[in-house]
Amino acid sequence: MSRAEAQDDRAGESPLTAPDPGVVMDPGVVAGPGVVGDPGVVAGQGAVRSPSPLWSLGLFRSELLTTFRRWRTLALLAVLAAVPILVGIAVKIETGDGSSLGGGGGGGAGGPAFISQISNNGLFLVFTALAATLPFFLPMAIGVVAGDAIAGESSAGTLRYLLVAPAGRSRLLLTKYATVITFCLAATLVVAVSALAVGALLFPVGDLITISGTRITYAEGLGRALLIALVVAASLVGIAALGLFVSTLTGSGIAAMATTVGLLITVQILDQIPQLDALQPYFFSHYWLSFADVMREPVYWDDLVKNLGLQALYAAVFGSAAWARFTTKDITA
Repeated sequence: MSRAEAQDDRAGESPLTAPDPGVVMDPGVVAGPGVVGDPGVVAGQGAVRSPSPLWSLGLFRSELLTTFRRWRTLALLAVLAAVPILVGIAVKIETGDGSSLGGGGGGGAGGPAFISQISNNGLFLVFTALAATLPFFLPMAIGVVAGDAIAGESSAGTLRYLLVAPAGRSRLLLTKYATVITFCLAATLVVAVSALAVGALLFPVGDLITISGTRITYAEGLGRALLIALVVAASLVGIAALGLFVSTLTGSGIAAMATTVGLLITVQILDQIPQLDALQPYFFSHYWLSFADVMREPVYWDDLVKNLGLQALYAAVFGSAAWARFTTKDITA
């Protein structure tokens, strides 16, 4: 085989190594030494075409595999899985002599009411673990993944090649956001499944009493646990969009992750200051613990709907801001 033929074979191995013939190069992307992609310049001969939906699914699958194969992602999921284990062991030790766990009945956002019931029914460990991880651990993990989505590619020098391939900025950004949302769901389910397993091992299970004092079957309790997990995952949509927007502002993955986590901590602190009560309903974290209302009979939907609406608003605002920034910036790395 000649040298020219071997080079042609290597160029066709991956859509990320060379522009596809007939595809318009992304404006603002440096395509090579001294060459800048322009909307009117066609990279190759032939008709202009767009990537197929199957190519988009392949890009999404590739992003998922890349994200969930990183040691950092696996470490974050391991920490999240460990939280229910630690909570369950602590409650088991505290109630090992037959005494009941203190914490009161109905106060707060559902945490104390849940934790006081763990020794009676292990399913309450699911609700307690989600209440314990939602204020910081879960959103921190999402902030790390979202902050690294675009900035990490830029710092690694791979963002330019993703855009020279037939991805397109909007398609790539949407794929990145879909990957972060998938991680939101996966992280929440890791906490829930870990808590469910530990609760079944350490505590009795069966019919349970809701916060309202009514009795429901264990099967219905499992259904509500799944609904709570989905609500918690949806509650992280806003911080995911915020992290993605921050990721488009810088070329450093570490800076984007640190900024996103810093904003998370700042908002959490501001949400606890009484003098800011007029602004607090607009903070993305204000209604996070409203998932406790799922364990009432009947379910209280007011705060749940406000929470989901607020997350959709944050996703729309910061998702649009990320798109506006990403589609107009010059990509040099």
